[in-house]
Amino acid sequence: MTRRGWRLGAVAVLAAVCVSGPGGPEVIRAVSDLGPLPADRYDYTSQDYQRSQRASALLVRQCMAERGHRDFPLDPRYPSDPIVATAVSTDYGVLDLATARRWGYGWDPAKSLAFRPKGRRMTNAEYADFAACNAEASRRLLRGIDVKRDWLYAITRAVEVDKAVKRDPRLRAAWDVWSRCVAAQGFKRYSDPVAAYTDTAWQRGSDGNTRHTQRERATAVADVTCKRRHHTAELWHAARAEQQAVDITRHRDRYAAGLRALRTYRASIASVLQKLG
Repeated sequence: MTRRGWRLGAVAVLAAVCVSGPGGPEVIRAVSDLGPLPADRYDYTSQDYQRSQRASALLVRQCMAERGHRDFPLDPRYPSDPIVATAVSTDYGVLDLATARRWGYGWDPAKSLAFRPKGRRMTNAEYADFAACNAEASRRLLRGIDVKRDWLYAITRAVEVDKAVKRDPRLRAAWDVWSRCVAAQGFKRYSDPVAAYTDTAWQRGSDGNTRHTQRERATAVADVTCKRRHHTAELWHAARAEQQAVDITRHRDRYAAGLRALRTYRASIASVLQKLG
């Protein structure tokens, strides 16, 4: 996409927001509301993750049975619970106003429980064999893929693409408008929405959640309000779309190889689920 194309794309986004009907402007509450990005088709999805977790668990259980652990659970707990940090941010910081009002830059603590394993704890004997079976499952699912070169190539490029996005003077101007808006409501002058989300003042615990203080929640509300007022997330999304499109054009063969690797992986998962699922 050319620079003129970016401007036209941004204008189109804002026009769509402003004419969305008698209910008022369309409200961005989640990343999905912003629409797809060019690199999305080359990336691992949440459905891929869920299916791969199921396939891996089935392969691990089969391997453990072969090692004499006949009743190994599909979703086991470790012998002792590890500290697990749960990340619930987005690439654009907090977007939902209701969430900001209730939880600030954190989340409902009950959500952390949803990610905990549901099965029984592994015995020490099972745990001794678990790592080897887990590694074997990964090798099975990644068979036929050049992991160093092709696996999740879009993600390896995302770091460089993100650097280019952050250098975009138009986006930096949009962040400045958002920052002044937040400061005008009596809060800290942040460089960008991510800086607000990651502020150490929110005192995240070992699970990544915050304290949900009044100041934190009020800051998050101002953050989201200013994003909506100045269409910060929409402009940010347009900048990411431009840079991704440029990068895909520059590295078309590598992205294509990465997509083939992803399709091979999905086929391996489907095969395991069909046989063991």
